Amino acid sequence: MVVQRYGRPRGIGGGALAVTASLVAAAVTGCAAPQDPEQPPDPAGAVRGAADALVRAGTSKASTAMEMAAGGTRVTIRGEGGYDFRSRTGRLRVVLPKDAAGTSAHRPITELLTPGALYMKNRGAGVPADKWVRVDTTTLDDGNLVTGGATDPGAAAELLRGARDVTYVGETELAGVRVRHYRGVADIGAAAKLAAPQLRGALAAAAKGFTTDAVPFDAYLDGEGRLRKVRHQFSFSNQGRTVAVASTTLLYGFGTRVTVTLPDGRDIYAGKVDV
Repeated sequence: MVVQRYGRPRGIGGGALAVTASLVAAAVTGCAAPQDPEQPPDPAGAVRGAADALVRAGTSKASTAMEMAAGGTRVTIRGEGGYDFRSRTGRLRVVLPKDAAGTSAHRPITELLTPGALYMKNRGAGVPADKWVRVDTTTLDDGNLVTGGATDPGAAAELLRGARDVTYVGETELAGVRVRHYRGVADIGAAAKLAAPQLRGALAAAAKGFTTDAVPFDAYLDGEGRLRKVRHQFSFSNQGRTVAVASTTLLYGFGTRVTVTLPDGRDIYAGKVDV
């Protein structure tokens, strides 16, 4: 049975598998040396502006992957769907890892992402199959950067507003699109203060909940400054062991229609969720 416990990420018991079940900058200018003519003049500024570029784009398709490792066990949760960067809403179909026999132990989970709340269907853990579970993301100590098994694409982009120590790695190709690769560290606390109002509460919760504000990242921006791919590396303490989480978000198909219809109140489960 798939289980989940809300609350502090480092308090989730049972190692990496239990964590999985939880559904789970200063610009580098090179003052002393001449700059590469291809080097962007302000790497940190470009990364910090990626969230605004996505708002201008409006919507996109999204693919997510969350890889968790602890105690020699490594598992990956994957998601597919779409996101509206103006309304800060999205819909993902999240698939949990297969078991040792190669079969899925849980039906795909439907997640609705909204400002301040996460809705999940096929949640398991004692929740009826036809019911939704609603979670207030401002009460999660990770702000739903990890708990939902897929980092909210909007939060992933807003987190980059706290980018520091950014370096330009170079130009590469991603799914047929030329992109610029940047590497740095995102400060969750700084990002929370600068984030869009709809996501500020969740990031503020994460700033208090994680053991460190520093989140290493690799970000890939296209010619219009839009975020095409970002990989964040989170880590936290879980019963004395360090759990490493690598969350990757891919954005493509800009302009795709994204429709998110919230469940009726009668369809939201209000009973006890097994942990």
